[in-house]
Amino acid sequence: MTTDKTLVMYSRTYGCPFVSVAKQVLREHNIPYEERFIDQDAAAKERVLTWTGFLSVPTIIVAEPGEKVPYTDFAPLPDGDSPRGVDRGPMITEANAQELTAWLTKHGFIG
Repeated sequence: MTTDKTLVMYSRTYGCPFVSVAKQVLREHNIPYEERFIDQDAAAKERVLTWTGFLSVPTIIVAEPGEKVPYTDFAPLPDGDSPRGVDRGPMITEANAQELTAWLTKHGFIG
């Protein structure tokens, strides 16, 4: 890993195919992350809803160590647009394996 930032994955405790894909990609590349569950943490739920307009998981962010919010501003979404697979700078939501791998590479988590 060539970054001093950390990953925070906003997830939920019950099954989601996009969460499974994200965990598989992170495991394959041995990338550590912190997981926040939106169905157990009201503040986490509110963040995801504010950031994406939906309760979309996983929403993965690049953060300063110990923080729970993106380290820098992220690109807005037009109202009602799906965040699925959109690279928003320090945030990506519901990405497929290829989208997530490209995003992780861009942010220095994959060499």
